[in-house]
Amino acid sequence: MESDFLVVGSGIAGLSYALKCAALGSVVVVTKKKDVDTATNLAQGGIAAVMEEKDTLTSHIGDTLESGAGLCDEAVVEMVVGAGPRRVSELVEIGVKFVKDSGNSSGYSLGREGGHSHRRVAHANDLTGREIERALLGKVRKNSNIELLEEHVVVDLLMVDGEMYGWKEGGGQKCVGAYVMFDGVVEPYRAKVTALCSGGVGKVYLYTTNPDIATGDGVAMAFRAGAEVQNMEFVQFHPTCLYHPEEKNFLISEAVRGEGGILIGKDGEPFMEKYDPRKDLATRDTVARAIDKEMKETGEDCVYLDITGRDPEFIKQRFPTIFERCLSHGIDITRQPIPVVPAAHYMCGGVRTDRMGKTTIPGLIALGETACTGLHGGNRLASNSLLEAVVYADKAAGFCKAIWSNLRKTELPVVDRWKCGDARNLSEEILINHNWDSIRRLMWNYVGIVRSMERLALAKKRMDFIYAEIAQHYKEYYVTPNMIELRNIALNSLLIIQSAIHRKESRGLHFVIDYPDKLPFPSQTIFKRKGSSISWDIEIIKERSNE
Repeated sequence: MESDFLVVGSGIAGLSYALKCAALGSVVVVTKKKDVDTATNLAQGGIAAVMEEKDTLTSHIGDTLESGAGLCDEAVVEMVVGAGPRRVSELVEIGVKFVKDSGNSSGYSLGREGGHSHRRVAHANDLTGREIERALLGKVRKNSNIELLEEHVVVDLLMVDGEMYGWKEGGGQKCVGAYVMFDGVVEPYRAKVTALCSGGVGKVYLYTTNPDIATGDGVAMAFRAGAEVQNMEFVQFHPTCLYHPEEKNFLISEAVRGEGGILIGKDGEPFMEKYDPRKDLATRDTVARAIDKEMKETGEDCVYLDITGRDPEFIKQRFPTIFERCLSHGIDITRQPIPVVPAAHYMCGGVRTDRMGKTTIPGLIALGETACTGLHGGNRLASNSLLEAVVYADKAAGFCKAIWSNLRKTELPVVDRWKCGDARNLSEEILINHNWDSIRRLMWNYVGIVRSMERLALAKKRMDFIYAEIAQHYKEYYVTPNMIELRNIALNSLLIIQSAIHRKESRGLHFVIDYPDKLPFPSQTIFKRKGSSISWDIEIIKERSNE
């Protein structure tokens, strides 16, 4: 398989980028499950952008910086927020049907979520992600320059010696595609530019709002190839996941709190005013820690989100999916509070990129949740993720267009076929299932919302052992989709643990009881592979004012 552009992942970032690159050359999009099995498809809230006359870019920038706990790249924040209105309009042109409201100057119904000082979240009620995915997939399927391949699992990146082939950019190793498995056979898929848009790492944790595919494949592959990875300690836990024995990852949108939902204990008393003057509209890190503390102090298994103060018809119209899903479990949210718990939701760190989406490896781009662009810092502001995805997809496609006159003439090198050596079939899946379960429980119990250095050290010791066992299995047996995902969540777990151990302060999403205060100067945790170990490179950033 050979193409001009190889895209790994079929979420909003990958599809947006693929559509724009299709104007230049051939595009192959590979996704390991079905095309709609993405985090985008589960996104309920919406996409944040300045649309109303009363709102300002300065306000959106300020909200993003405050949420990011001093670790946002201000230039990136200004770039992304500034591009927001145009990118939302572009989605509308593609066919996304956001809910309209003629009473607003924007013409759209705009939601407000935690950390936002204005209503600026364009939405399709509580099915925004599904609506965006529908429109993008419709365009992709009609584009003759794009080939969309489902159930194709990427094993690793295809790397060659760039200097050997006369490429001057970056020198050293260059990415020229990936090894892809389909129906048990691994083949090299060559490309002039490869984009990792494979989503986040939620399945590292026992409880998550993410789809089952979220095993951090892009981050793990890029790290193994030698790319720089940044800020992996900042895992965002969504405060409100439905607590019910028959549900494993159903999200109760932050927009519920934006529309008046109040967090209460079993006794019916609100508690957020004890933790933040913004109460229920505080940022996600604050709310998640508050819920965690309430549950530990009371010994209860959950808290409750109460929106019964709003008109029942408004609730049914604004949150039809949440209403129906809860009702299917006997919970009428117009009359009863919703039982909720925090769950792993979003990785603010990832593969380090520049403002065009380029990684530190020539030929390799990272977009969406796979990337760490500098927008989110230590804590993502609600609904900024879909915004980041479309803005960076546009920037990355613009970079490809700028170099296309030279890139199109590039001859792809001959690459090695996949080698199996003396590998044999894995006859017992229990070898995979046991380690998968052990990792997720270990990460939830030891590397969760509130951390301690003692628990982190124990987690590191146990994960070193588990990772070594998995690495041995990878060498001995033929690769399978389950083994590939297990290998990737093991590596991502180690990266999260080591990053958390390194940051000896509490900042943003990283709260460690041994170091409850912030250091005077925030630092970015930047690291890359060095042989079989991790080489740390800590960049110190001057404290920024959010005024």
